[in-house]
Amino acid sequence: MKSVNRRDFLKLSGSTVIGLTLGSVALHAKAQEQLSVEDPTAKALNYTPASTVEGAQCANCMYVQGDEGEQHRPCNIFPNKLVNAEGWCSAWVKKPS
Repeated sequence: MKSVNRRDFLKLSGSTVIGLTLGSVALHAKAQEQLSVEDPTAKALNYTPASTVEGAQCANCMYVQGDEGEQHRPCNIFPNKLVNAEGWCSAWVKKPS
């Protein structure tokens, strides 16, 4: 078994970090289509693009990603879909402060 020296370890670590970062960027780039209320997962989780639950919107849910202020943002619950920031679904969990 070949031992890994410090230089090789740092090269490998740097490549891994770059790969993970680029992979994350590519994942967000794929989320282009807005989530439809007709989507089977959306139906199962009672997704609505306009929340009727006081103080609970996709914009303040821990599963939503993207930049604050964007109307449609990626959500971990609905891969490759964009949810309305003013929407809601039954998987909603308040974002930690």
